Amino acid sequence: MKRRVRFLDTRPLRSSPPFRALWIGTSASQAGAQIANVAVLAQVWDLTGSPVGTGAIGLATGLPMVVFGLLGGALADTVDRRALVRATTAGQLLAAAALCAQALAGNRNVLLLLALVAVATACAALGAPARRTFPVRLLPPDQVAAGLALNNVSFQAAMLAGPAAAGLIIARWSYPAAYATQAAAIAVALAAVLRLPAMRPEGTRAPGGGRRRAERGGWRIVLHRKTLWGSLATDLSATLLAMPIALFPLVNEVHFDGNPRTLGLFLSAVAAGGITAGLLSGTVTRIRRGGLVQLTAAAVWGVALACFGLAGPLWLALACLTAAGAADTVSVVTRSALVQLETPDAYRGRVSSVEHVIGVAGPELGNFRGGLVASATSATFSLVTGGLTALAAIAAVAAANAPLRTYRTPTPKTPAPDTPAPSTQPVSPAPPGS
Repeated sequence: MKRRVRFLDTRPLRSSPPFRALWIGTSASQAGAQIANVAVLAQVWDLTGSPVGTGAIGLATGLPMVVFGLLGGALADTVDRRALVRATTAGQLLAAAALCAQALAGNRNVLLLLALVAVATACAALGAPARRTFPVRLLPPDQVAAGLALNNVSFQAAMLAGPAAAGLIIARWSYPAAYATQAAAIAVALAAVLRLPAMRPEGTRAPGGGRRRAERGGWRIVLHRKTLWGSLATDLSATLLAMPIALFPLVNEVHFDGNPRTLGLFLSAVAAGGITAGLLSGTVTRIRRGGLVQLTAAAVWGVALACFGLAGPLWLALACLTAAGAADTVSVVTRSALVQLETPDAYRGRVSSVEHVIGVAGPELGNFRGGLVASATSATFSLVTGGLTALAAIAAVAAANAPLRTYRTPTPKTPAPDTPAPSTQPVSPAPPGS
């Protein structure tokens, strides 16, 4: 039977009002974050006039993201996840209000600005692992990938539209308006979280009925399950070995005379590919062989970036980047769904924090690797060897991990008439020694 090409799978928005409200709030928050990111970048540049100053933004966001992301994973397995996200979102709202206040006051202290950015990032990272578990609790298993695809589309749309909107807002009303816009967007997200049902971790009750203390070991849980470590290793292979963003300026300088419009097209091509894949994701999210889909998409990412390194004309380079962006979106959606569905609910917070750290550290280290290799050789050599090495690493994961290759998304059980619907959580034994 021939598989039909389907557009964006909107079943989660129709079947789950809580997920629909969460998606609207998350989409608003992502757009506000992009606007604030541009405002912070521009304000730091105004205050310092130095690339070291703008580079410090990465330090102010990267460290809190890793440290508080791991802490948030442990908390997400011990407390009501809705309450945790509600508190951290409120913290983000206060940080956005503080950013607006410092801009209104004409702050000239860059350290104060970076400190507020670090606080906002810490709040977001603390709630990120718990927030990642929401779709699998609100949706049946066969709609989790579709829900994550919807989240990815809204993120890609924010990446495209947010910076442009920020430029218009800053040009007309300056920095306070940009930060106020972010605060309003976060308020929408907070209202959505308040409407969610309570979400305590399942499977954490002690034999006597009390709360069982959360065990340590998110990394050990991942390593114990072949589907989990295989999925995360596939993602790490793709980003660590073939991340191209840091090489864009050099490629643009060598092959396209350093035209800034061309550099912008590189970034837009990746985002355009991601949005296109998201809008057509209904085809992918209905495929139950999620592990095989992720492996294939990650391989396409590596091949596309190797071809980008060899591409001569601009149209071919942009086509390669568009293909890479589309493959990345498919890989991210299928990986996220697999990780959430394969992890017992009692451990989802810690495993989500591991996924969060890999998702943050992999691309950054990959960009660093690409820059080092290019500085010793050339951008072409770095891109081609990176893409082919990633392809080889992904093939090795596929060869060594049969459970990932053969993984199938669980199907929802149909409840008997006049009986409560069963939980949509996959029933899995707790990993030993975790």
